[in-house]
Amino acid sequence: MSGLIGKKIGMTSIFDENGKNIPCTVIEAGPCIVTQVRTEEVDGYTAIQLGFDDATEKSATKADLGHVKKAGTSVKRKIVEFQDFDEEYKLGDAITVDHFKEGEFVDVAGTSKGKGFQGVVKRHGFGGVGQATHGQHNRLRAPGSIGAASYPARVFKGMKMAGRMGGDTIKVQNLRVLKVVAEKNLLVVKGCVPGHKNAYVIIRK
Repeated sequence: MSGLIGKKIGMTSIFDENGKNIPCTVIEAGPCIVTQVRTEEVDGYTAIQLGFDDATEKSATKADLGHVKKAGTSVKRKIVEFQDFDEEYKLGDAITVDHFKEGEFVDVAGTSKGKGFQGVVKRHGFGGVGQATHGQHNRLRAPGSIGAASYPARVFKGMKMAGRMGGDTIKVQNLRVLKVVAEKNLLVVKGCVPGHKNAYVIIRK
């Protein structure tokens, strides 16, 4: 299996064999249950659908209940399809964190923290307009000029301006797996991954 659904627990740090302190992220990866197997004959493509994190039945629709009943499992909060897999899976199979090994590299994708409406200094790293001297007033964090003169008489698309920041799908590539704690379904990767604590992430080899 090339991927797994996980939940970001938080960040910590561990020491390597040289005594260097390495920042790392702890992810609860799996166990994920196979809730559907898509085939070329029925669906037009091959994929497996994984479910992660139990939910209450009252929060699910009748369609969801019937869907997971076929797999013989409970309702799941997060369901993701993976099209690249190298093993045969059946409905109800459990995929655990054992599929990852210490030392290998993974890609982790998730939704970044939403920061609301932000200005150009925070959103794009602008330096502001001038200094606070020579009659400048309330210009320290201003964007400055955004267009030209009477030609082209418009603002070009893609101009860096203030706006909504965060809440985007971000993938961080080539994070080294530092530790696999199989009995607790934990995966410790070097560096940071997108999202807040308890946010869902997708881990791929």
